[in-house]
Amino acid sequence: MSDIGDAIGTAAEGALVSKAVEDEKGKPLAKGHFAEGACLNCGTELIGSHCHVCGQKAHLHRTIGAFMHDLLHGALHFEGKTWRTLPKLFLKPGELTRRYIDGERARFVSPMALFLFFIFLMFAVFQVSGISTPVDFKSGTTGKAVAEASAQIGTLQERRDDLAQAIDAGEFEGEELEAAQRDLKELDDQRAAIVRAQQELPVLKDVFAQPEGPEEEEVVGGIPVQTNEDGSQTIPLSTDGKTKMNIEPSGIPLVDAALEKWRTNPSLMLYKMQTNFYKFSWLLIPLSIPFVWLLFFWKRRFKAYDHAIFVTYSLSFMTLLILALVLLGLAGAHPLLIFLGSTLIPPLHMYKQLRGSYGLSRFGAFWRLLVLTGFVIVVLTLFLQLLLVIGAF
Repeated sequence: MSDIGDAIGTAAEGALVSKAVEDEKGKPLAKGHFAEGACLNCGTELIGSHCHVCGQKAHLHRTIGAFMHDLLHGALHFEGKTWRTLPKLFLKPGELTRRYIDGERARFVSPMALFLFFIFLMFAVFQVSGISTPVDFKSGTTGKAVAEASAQIGTLQERRDDLAQAIDAGEFEGEELEAAQRDLKELDDQRAAIVRAQQELPVLKDVFAQPEGPEEEEVVGGIPVQTNEDGSQTIPLSTDGKTKMNIEPSGIPLVDAALEKWRTNPSLMLYKMQTNFYKFSWLLIPLSIPFVWLLFFWKRRFKAYDHAIFVTYSLSFMTLLILALVLLGLAGAHPLLIFLGSTLIPPLHMYKQLRGSYGLSRFGAFWRLLVLTGFVIVVLTLFLQLLLVIGAF
């Protein structure tokens, strides 16, 4: 191997194998290694460092060091290809994208593996750093208490609905039915008590307006709606009917049901949006591919696969950039540095990647960059809407 790191690793592995497989008397040692004459995977007689039938290594290690190597390799192919991929991703993203598309797969980490690893890394760092979606919309409000109360309400509501459905279906009779009805009433009482406690927490007081004057309440599609003196309709944010969210009911049961969940448990819904961001971040890839295709739809040599590789490598870099800027902010870096990094680096990186990936002129890459910037806003908006829908259902 030409890579220095690979060469050192190979030499070390060879030294370990040669030292561990046999002792001075020629007997096999079992100190963390297998001493095999045939492939332990398929049974084929070994004639080299790898089985020529299934490809498994001839010499296997049973040490914690070998386990950690496999862990890192499985997570991100943590070998020479990582150090070949990252510098290209930072400095020559277009060349990396084009070379991977053209078939150099063994030299570089796949874009999807890179993207998923950086998303996992960002999630882990944010959790350790205590960075999360704010659920305390006013200073002095404990977001954790709001989220926990909302979670308890949701859990009790699910248990209550399941029990009510079982009662309606006639699954209980006699004493069992009476006990189930008592449990149902107890669940209602518990939920009501938590709702009352939650209402004492200030929620979105500075964000949503307080309409003046008396309002009349009606139910539209199962959702409580209030009509104000000026004729406008609002959906109350909290169950006490005092704080209002100025959203008109759609009249569509599915949509209004989602609005009802946001009305009753806004903190829980924001928490679910945060967790769903990590789970469904891969949706950014299929959402982005059609917009990149629009930039080249008349150039038949560029296929959807090319755009998928471009998008995934680009998202991998942007994820790592966000993580780096957040860590710089936590380390006390000057806000101007964070601002310049977040505004200048992304367009410059996309410009270089466009030029190198598709072999564009400066002008061709520049106008596509401008259009792509607008597409990014559209994709992020669509992704946010999807998270709202997923979180509601």
